[in-house]
Amino acid sequence: MPYPHGTARPASLRSLVARPVKQAIASQVVALFNDRSRGEKPVQRRSDSLFGPGAVAWRVHGDVTSMMVGGIAGLLLQMLHPSVLAGVWDHSNFRSDMQGRLRRTARFIALTTYGDPVEANAAIVRVRAIHAKVTGTLPDGREYAANDPALLAWVHLTETTSFLDAWMRYAEPDMSRADQDRYFAEMERVASALGADPIPRTRSEARDLISAMRPCLVSDARTREVARLVLSQPAPIRIAEPFQALTLQAAADLLPAWARRMHGLPEPMLSVPLVRAGTLGIARTLRWAFR
Repeated sequence: MPYPHGTARPASLRSLVARPVKQAIASQVVALFNDRSRGEKPVQRRSDSLFGPGAVAWRVHGDVTSMMVGGIAGLLLQMLHPSVLAGVWDHSNFRSDMQGRLRRTARFIALTTYGDPVEANAAIVRVRAIHAKVTGTLPDGREYAANDPALLAWVHLTETTSFLDAWMRYAEPDMSRADQDRYFAEMERVASALGADPIPRTRSEARDLISAMRPCLVSDARTREVARLVLSQPAPIRIAEPFQALTLQAAADLLPAWARRMHGLPEPMLSVPLVRAGTLGIARTLRWAFR
């Protein structure tokens, strides 16, 4: 009930009231990114990780909301490449376990950014072994292989660009060009270990590589089916439904206009301010919960 004469609730009491709320939010988010059935626990930040506390990657990859928005936008961009799409379509259970795919990707990024370097390198080796088994034939008869350096480069390029774009939109809009370039230069280490080539080392190089790849991108029935599945996936738990809905809309909004057109997504002109304001509100709430 309100305190008499309009006096504010004591700070200590406010803190006691807020603490269970913060813990509940943080617990739900941790559960989203760690498969307890497999004994997964949150990755602990280590000063001897592949990057270290002073890295730009530590900043960019540490924000739950922008990483989710960027991760989904990156996935939508990746699927525009017919060979990347075929690898996922033919060898993945993403249609029945989209959340699991996103969780595994998030865990790989957390391990390689913050974790024990031995575990991080082991994760890279596991991914390379998985890629070695992913081969097949496109509908037009061309062969594809997931360990193709150019395909790995496209996946890396779309992920890093989308993560950085989401970070700048929802966390650090005035990020310096020098720090943007540092981020790409840092991420080269993981991309190189995975076998990707070519790898951007600056924001400008990333932009040029995306432009060069555009003639190779395709939108067909399978591409649109993937986009539909990605953008209509249900929230894993009820409390996450508002967060999920806004994250998906924010991811579509983050896409370049040409990519939205290829996916057949409408231009969200009228809803953009509401989507961005709502997503920013969620981002601030989650930062408060994990502070």
